[in-house]
Amino acid sequence: MTQTADIVIIGSGIGGASLAHSLAPSGLRIVILERGDYLKDSPEARDDRAIFQKGFYRSSEEWLGTDGESFLPGNYYYVGGNSKFFGAVMYRYRREDFAPRPHMDGASPGWPMSYEALSPWYDAAESIFRVRGSVSEDPTEPPHDTPYAYPKVPDEPAIAAVRRRLEKAGIHPAALPLSIDIDAWLKRAKTGWDAFPNTGAGKIDAEVGPLTSALAHPNVSLLTGASVTRLETDETGHRVIAAVYVKDGIEHRISADRFAVAAGAVQTAALLLRSASKAHPTGLANNSDQVGRNFMNHNTTAMLTIDPFAANTSVYQKTIAFNDFYNADNEYGAPLGNVQLLGHITGNILKANLPFPAPTWIAKLIARYAYGWFLTSEDLPNPESRVMVRDNRIVMHWIRSNMRAHEALIARTSAVMRKAGFPIVLTHTFGRKTTSHQCGTARMGSDPQTSVVDLDCRSHDVENLYVTDASVLPTSAAVNPALTIAALAIKAGSAISRGR
Repeated sequence: MTQTADIVIIGSGIGGASLAHSLAPSGLRIVILERGDYLKDSPEARDDRAIFQKGFYRSSEEWLGTDGESFLPGNYYYVGGNSKFFGAVMYRYRREDFAPRPHMDGASPGWPMSYEALSPWYDAAESIFRVRGSVSEDPTEPPHDTPYAYPKVPDEPAIAAVRRRLEKAGIHPAALPLSIDIDAWLKRAKTGWDAFPNTGAGKIDAEVGPLTSALAHPNVSLLTGASVTRLETDETGHRVIAAVYVKDGIEHRISADRFAVAAGAVQTAALLLRSASKAHPTGLANNSDQVGRNFMNHNTTAMLTIDPFAANTSVYQKTIAFNDFYNADNEYGAPLGNVQLLGHITGNILKANLPFPAPTWIAKLIARYAYGWFLTSEDLPNPESRVMVRDNRIVMHWIRSNMRAHEALIARTSAVMRKAGFPIVLTHTFGRKTTSHQCGTARMGSDPQTSVVDLDCRSHDVENLYVTDASVLPTSAAVNPALTIAALAIKAGSAISRGR
């Protein structure tokens, strides 16, 4: 069966949904292909034991490391993509992230555009995701053309006390920018939202925000359960002519004037590599040999700070962060990264993540006095850090970078927490299974020899192919990438609408 459209978008996560939102007013016939289905509500949606201990929502798809070890990545396949489970943090990259700068172990190459060039698109992304925040609390906050339209999510009493303790320790805690409707979220159940599935409208994820906006237009449609296996080009290889997908066990083709891939940094790279042909023997849009390369995943650590004399009475917790060590730490003389609260760590969540078996009552006792933090340092691009496909299976070779800076961030943050009155500080550094911040496998750039797409996310090699997800990010910076993905996708939609 062959269908037709003006533009086919592969993936309904943040990149695909934001592109559809941007294009919807153009009147173009837009078809979004999503391999997953709608996430339905159920008792498990707010059951911390079902989610974190039993893995109720986790995909069974395994990836393979180059060490031969298979693993279950933190990828989810639903309408809205991984954003259905995200922590709703919508940071702008800092202005400094767009310029080349040295790190403790290497250097960031910067971006082919300035922060000022992307700032208006950040404004548009914050609007559709209804981001709440404050521009006055964080010294690293870049200038906004438009202030946040919604007030920051309030600190709960226990978190307000932590904020004061950090301030006394000489730190500048600031409100996290969050795409959350706090009243709607808490009305469904009194839990945090970090890693909990959004089965309603509490989180303004890719489905609730830009996808709903796009589907309100009659020219936009969504096809679920459609797993795209390859893209086909004409004989010259200069244009994609069809996407081949499988639905209900039957293979289909859909043709269009333009195609946009937004399946996530790993799956997008895999799709382009699987679409190799006579015209593109090493993979579609891969004349530069950069597809799948420069995979970045952030260096991340969970930190528990415990005060046995200060019970954590919070429900959602995740409202503050600090960037005092983000740009240039005085002690180490280099950028270290971001520190932000995790969602409230319950006993069941803690038990699921302990490196040793423990009775539930002990996990609950520890959790009662614990505050969870998420530490992020920049992962630098490296062409040998890459995603590959072997025998139709995803193979990942992630080469960590900049770990001295991350270790320094852990040390500096631990010292701050002890100064703030937390006598017990525990840490766990994440590995390759944590793929929530994956990026970089189809990097953006001005030079077709060293990049995959141009500044409008259009392929250098294939004139009607776009990539509008985290694949295109030239650097990982050290903050959550969701808003930057959305801004670039909206910018790409504007270019397409203008006939670019």
